[in-house]
Parts: sequence; structure tokens; C-alpha cells
Amino acid sequence: MGDFGRVLILLGGVLLVVGIVFVLFGRSGVPIGKLPGDIVYRGKNTTVYFPIVTSIVLSVVVSIVLYVIGRLGR
Repeated sequence: MGDFGRVLILLGGVLLVVGIVFVLFGRSGVPIGKLPGDIVYRGKNTTVYFPIVTSIVLSVVVSIVLYVIGRLGR
């Protein structure tokens, strides 16, 4: 159970860092979630949002960061 607790603490720390990064990006004017290609459907009583391009960009950035960390670790 000790290992599971450590994993939960690590995941909480990662979520905290990601949250802080999103808050800082929002304040700096970086258009995370509002990129061209993101789909927004506004109906009468509902809004549906598909951040397709934002997801692709974040995936590429995270992949590059993890690749660089992996190469530095060798």
C-alpha cells in the first residue's frame, strides 16, 4: 500500500503543476483551448466544445518533452 500512496502523491503533484501552468498560460494571453481548428457548437441551451487542435498541439509538446527527458536520462 505504501507504493500506491506514493503514486497518488506523485499524480497529485503532477496535476498541481499542470493546473499552475494552465493558469499562467491563461494570464499571459496564450490561446490554449482557443486555437483555430477547435470546434465549438452553440445550440439554444447547450454548448459543445471539441478542442481537437489544442489536443494535438499539447500531445506533440508533451511527446517532445518526454523524448528529451528520456534522451538525457541515458
